[in-house]
Amino acid sequence: MCQPESTSTALTPTWLDGSFFQGMLRGIERESLRMQSNGYLSQQDHPAALGAALTHPHITTDYAEALMEFITPPLDSIEKTLDYLTDIHRFVFQHLPEGEKLWPLSMPCMLDNDENNIRLAQYGRSNIGQFKTLYRRGLGLRYGRRMQTISGVHYNVSFPDHLFAALQQQESDTRLKELSLQDYRSHRYFGLIRNFIRLSPMVMYLLGASPSVCKCFLTGREHHLLPLVRGTLFLPYATALRMGNFGYQNSAQKQLGIHYNHIKGYVSELQKAVYTPFAPFSRLGLNDENGEPLQINDHVLQIENEYYSIIRPKQVPLDGETPSQALAHRGVSYVELRAVDVNPYSPIGIDEYSAAFLEILASYCLITDSPMLDEEEQNQIERNQAEVVNRGRAPNAKILIAEQSIGLDQWIAQHLEHMQPYAEYLDQAYTTDLYSTALQRMLQRNRDVDVTLSAQVIHDTIQHGGTWSFGSYMAQQHVQYYQSLQCKPEIQTYFNALTETSLQQQQQLESDHSITFEQYLEKFR
Repeated sequence: MCQPESTSTALTPTWLDGSFFQGMLRGIERESLRMQSNGYLSQQDHPAALGAALTHPHITTDYAEALMEFITPPLDSIEKTLDYLTDIHRFVFQHLPEGEKLWPLSMPCMLDNDENNIRLAQYGRSNIGQFKTLYRRGLGLRYGRRMQTISGVHYNVSFPDHLFAALQQQESDTRLKELSLQDYRSHRYFGLIRNFIRLSPMVMYLLGASPSVCKCFLTGREHHLLPLVRGTLFLPYATALRMGNFGYQNSAQKQLGIHYNHIKGYVSELQKAVYTPFAPFSRLGLNDENGEPLQINDHVLQIENEYYSIIRPKQVPLDGETPSQALAHRGVSYVELRAVDVNPYSPIGIDEYSAAFLEILASYCLITDSPMLDEEEQNQIERNQAEVVNRGRAPNAKILIAEQSIGLDQWIAQHLEHMQPYAEYLDQAYTTDLYSTALQRMLQRNRDVDVTLSAQVIHDTIQHGGTWSFGSYMAQQHVQYYQSLQCKPEIQTYFNALTETSLQQQQQLESDHSITFEQYLEKFR
């Protein structure tokens, strides 16, 4: 996959057609900050009318109390998924505190100088609720709370078993043919993951929408950004600063050696990190001077989800299972694509064309050969990512592929050409032209940097006089959009019921006094 062939048909199995993609499922997780009417981060609790963040299946909070997360179930079409996400947003907008809006950009704005004013997410008095808040306290201690205000979109994709069965039948390696369907499925998903990592610079260019940041985000930090307009910093050709040094970074994780070459190695390396002490975190202490816990432990990872990655293999955990145990027991059931910025021009943070492109890309990554990823290539990919994050729209932007320099636009064009058959398969599977249209839009972004999301954000930030003004304008546009939508009574009833159920479930958890939180925490230490 490193150096594509000259024609896309060479990469496409002759037996493949749209029927093999019928039965795909997709789901979306979208994050967004609640902002006050004065533009600053909300200091209010998660609205009770939205249910309990701990137990609600679709409306929760992420790291900060003001950072909302909206989660769709897995659904069988893009249209249904985006409609579901829209329904979540509509319900949320009805119940936001007076004057609050949802911040529409990945990077936050209007944070004050005191990080302690970024409230940690609260999940109630149950042991698991206190544990989740403590995890976030540890993150704030390790990396700073400002990092916990960044928003993103996670796109979850799974493929039908009949596609994996057909792929396995075509294998020439007898060892692969003899694997169980579960193990073979995991094998192919890990191939998808390696290829997605290789192609991540393309995702950052085509979907990146964070070329600038509010000056307040970098308070007390050294940086190389330049002033754009008052209160806004940027790089002239940046695409996705969220995915660079100003986003989620953990220097300790660089030493972990977690690889995506096979599931057993990934699981064991991830579990090892949760049990490996890290001296800088040990020096932070486990408890404060009053004996209150500061972090779950002093290990490289407090829990497995602390491992930041642009894509994750996923399996739904059963009660008592960690994510890696679920993978070890039942293999990979879907992948989570995490390198996606919030699209500020969409009221739900993502549009149908980005969704379709991500599914084309995932299909391409699944089917195309995927060599093992060694450390040298991984380092090269990270350099390519940095180049695209910081200067992806530069006329002379280049990346290294197999130690050869190639123009970024040329490299992207080659892969988009190879993806054309996959767009056609998906159009065929869903009786639509959405996928081909989406691919054409991405080709246009590659040909003309001025139509990329990142270029539009820079233009509109200048037009509005800064990040705060631009973000506030788009936030108000989204408010008006949801006010214009007619609310279906059955949708209202459905979400009201979820609110009540989640509150009851939290209450049940808080009524369990079988062990204290100190005893509960001791099991993890």
